Amino acid sequence: MAKIKPSKGAPYARILGVGGYRPTRVVPNEVILETIDSSDEWIRSRSGIETRHWAGPDETVAAMSIEAAGKAIADAGIDADRIGAVVVSTVSHFSQTPAVATEIADKLGTDKAAAFDISAGCAGFGYGLTLAKGMVVEGSAEYVLVIGVERLSDLTDLEDRATAFLFGDGAGAVVVGPSQEPAIGPTVWGSEGDKAGTIKQTVPWDRFAVGDVSQLPLDSAGNVKFPAITQEGQAVFRWAVFEMAKVAQQALDAAGISSDDLDVFIPHQANVRIIDSMVKTLKLPEHVTVARDIRTTGNTSAASIPLAMERLLATGEAKSGDTALVIGFGAGLVYAATVVTLP
Repeated sequence: MAKIKPSKGAPYARILGVGGYRPTRVVPNEVILETIDSSDEWIRSRSGIETRHWAGPDETVAAMSIEAAGKAIADAGIDADRIGAVVVSTVSHFSQTPAVATEIADKLGTDKAAAFDISAGCAGFGYGLTLAKGMVVEGSAEYVLVIGVERLSDLTDLEDRATAFLFGDGAGAVVVGPSQEPAIGPTVWGSEGDKAGTIKQTVPWDRFAVGDVSQLPLDSAGNVKFPAITQEGQAVFRWAVFEMAKVAQQALDAAGISSDDLDVFIPHQANVRIIDSMVKTLKLPEHVTVARDIRTTGNTSAASIPLAMERLLATGEAKSGDTALVIGFGAGLVYAATVVTLP
């Protein structure tokens, strides 16, 4: 029996560069209040959100990704043709095929890089990071580009009081490459499909395409609503607060560190109350910098962690070499947590 030659990759992998893109239009809560019965104070107290970014016609999923990825590649100090794989996490690229990753890989100037999309909701960045680490260590790619990108304004029901204020648009990207020491810890990830209905699309694409108004939700004017994201807010909140703190602690344990060893905490930017509850449950020391990018960016799903990471580094609130705990969680319900060394 023939023996397969073993792969030869790097001993470890690390994040080498990070980049972000936020659309130019800034949308304050006052705009959201034009279509829902609420108040600025209620939105801020419930979510922490003050403003969010919404993409314009030219700020497509691909265009935002290319901008963020270009910054990440430059930050990593490599040329685009050295990228061996492009992994894009998104739920808002509306072409079923081909993957938007292929367009991004081409326009960035990679040398025929492997390219594919994944759908893992708000945990998508963690899923992509885990895949990238595996490729670098296994040897199938020396450098991997991981992008989280969303145009959630396209999937927002502006008449839904529970979700209209939550979502924003943007793209975040990192380059993962070889390392001589551990810099991306073991990933604690999983799914709880029995709770999938708590965050979902209101109407499947096939039912929307049929256009039978008796089977579709209508807006206040009697028009068929475009499919949107809906959620059971209290159920999601309880799950995130009580279960995700446990997952975060498991990621710390898997990396062999304690909360005292952390410099930075970058959770998915879903809700400030969830973030604050996790900080309390994990008993994070006061010296740990906590990302609260949601205040001015909103919930950007797969893009939220790399966008928050990029901002912390850009503002100096975090620095290169810091040890950070990252955790994403959302629709599915899926989750992924790991400890990383910041680029």
